[in-house]
Amino acid sequence: MIIPLASDHAGYHGKETVKKILEEIGHTPVDFGTHSEDSVDYPDFAVQVAKRVNDGEYDQGILVCGSGQGVCMTANKYP
Repeated sequence: MIIPLASDHAGYHGKETVKKILEEIGHTPVDFGTHSEDSVDYPDFAVQVAKRVNDGEYDQGILVCGSGQGVCMTANKYP
């Protein structure tokens, strides 16, 4: 399964861990960033995954941030 991922700077290491696990179990992760611990705004990355899932390009996605609340609020704007 192809699974899109995104995170903000606080979730960067968690996203990288999830990406590695997905690859180990045979999935294909698509990383929409961020690609470092440099400070970023979570909506800029969460919306990239949420829109694509909403449009049917992917069945599901994984978003990671410091608390999980920020990316959740962003993703839930795309029913």
